Amino acid sequence: MTFSLLLSDSYLPEFVPGSPITGFAVSEVLDSGNPNFKKGDYVWGFSGWEQYSLIDNPHPASLIKIDYTDVSLSYYTGILGMPGLTAYAGFNKLASPKKGESIYVSAASGAVGQLVGQFAQLMGCYVVGSAGSKEKVDLLKNKFGFDDAFNYKEEADLTATLKRYFPKGIDIYFENVGGKMLEAVLQNMAVHGRITVCGMISQYNLENSEGVHNLTQLVLKRVRMEGLNVSDHYHLYPEFMELMKQYFKDEKLTYVEHMVEGLESAPAALIGLFTGQNIGKQGRSQKYFSGEAN
Repeated sequence: MTFSLLLSDSYLPEFVPGSPITGFAVSEVLDSGNPNFKKGDYVWGFSGWEQYSLIDNPHPASLIKIDYTDVSLSYYTGILGMPGLTAYAGFNKLASPKKGESIYVSAASGAVGQLVGQFAQLMGCYVVGSAGSKEKVDLLKNKFGFDDAFNYKEEADLTATLKRYFPKGIDIYFENVGGKMLEAVLQNMAVHGRITVCGMISQYNLENSEGVHNLTQLVLKRVRMEGLNVSDHYHLYPEFMELMKQYFKDEKLTYVEHMVEGLESAPAALIGLFTGQNIGKQGRSQKYFSGEAN
């Protein structure tokens, strides 16, 4: 949703003034002529910000039936939906982590970042995250199990800060910020390090995006830097769900959502994403379901 709102050359269609905003949602099927769905099913996928939606011939990856209902349905807009799959594909697959490696996650208290950090911990990695407030830093260290965390707003020299946390270099950087943070990371990458580029939130509100001036570090350190588009990885969803169900059973994951109530609250919640007001997955609850699991 963020990219289609902001980028004219996005891989998603732009929003059209006067039309409902679209994004990932959990919905109840009220009627269906599609053999894959029946009345009463819960599904997650792309839908409008509206009480009722007509979805014609959905692509299999754009509307997924919910079979696992031992958790809140809202989890399918976050930890068990697109953000969760993004974390799994971007870290577990693209970054190819190994036990004992050093991991840095920026914007780490968000829906994706908090999961990447926990996946890293579960693999036996050393993981540090950054966020923009003391409250978020405390969450990273005391709730999500990061080995350490810092408030980037309190650091005058990000390059020196990262050197302090990663004296031997960063093996994997999960990129959510861009700009000056990316420059500082490149100076601190380890040889043969990997960077998964999930987003660059610091650049979205700028009229002219900042350039990165030390890309030669990619060559000098033989770093692999790869962009992540979760739509390339929906084939991984079944294996991702099996892993997540086991993690939930073993109580190995912690998840935080930032929920607001009602459709009328959605515009302000969306704006809050770009000003750092949310912690975890930003969601909106609208009670139109005839009955809700959990």
